[in-house]
Amino acid sequence: MKSPSTLEELIDALRCLPGVGPKSAQRMAFHLLQRDHPGALRLGRALDQALAKVRHCERCNNFTELPVCELCSSQRRDQASLCVVETPADLLMMEQAQVYDGMYFVLMGRLSPLDGIGPKDIHLDRLVKRALDGIVKETILATNFTVEGEATAHYVGELLGARGMKVSRIARGLPVGGELEHVDSGTLAQAMIERRPA
Repeated sequence: MKSPSTLEELIDALRCLPGVGPKSAQRMAFHLLQRDHPGALRLGRALDQALAKVRHCERCNNFTELPVCELCSSQRRDQASLCVVETPADLLMMEQAQVYDGMYFVLMGRLSPLDGIGPKDIHLDRLVKRALDGIVKETILATNFTVEGEATAHYVGELLGARGMKVSRIARGLPVGGELEHVDSGTLAQAMIERRPA
């Protein structure tokens, strides 16, 4: 059996990206080689640089080029509040919402026994150490409302709660500007369950 060609290697390498199947990978490879040599070179250099320089923040586990990221170094943030998210993208969404000014911990995943992802794979030992540093007073669980995200929130809540940490979970409900007739029944049911005084 002959080894794959350079082009086949490129197409196969592009398939490691989420949501990229064989056809999309092939289109990307052909585009880069046929129409955008400078873009291909830039992509290669940027990927090399990122792999060489980007690491995890020692405090929050987010991506950074420094030992401690800008958010963790900021004196303007509430040090007593720690928000746990699954991914760096989730942290960015929280920041864009501009409703939270505390600290973060990024799990870089979620518990998923079926996929072989356990507590060690999502840095729960580091989270416990961070949450119980004597400064944090409340941990807010902001994992996604998927089966895995819920399981992760439950596990982390039990883990920290058993050690005396105040733990809360972000609420679920109706989207801002949403109309009841367009909301799925699960979201509507959860909004009713988690209602608060008017």
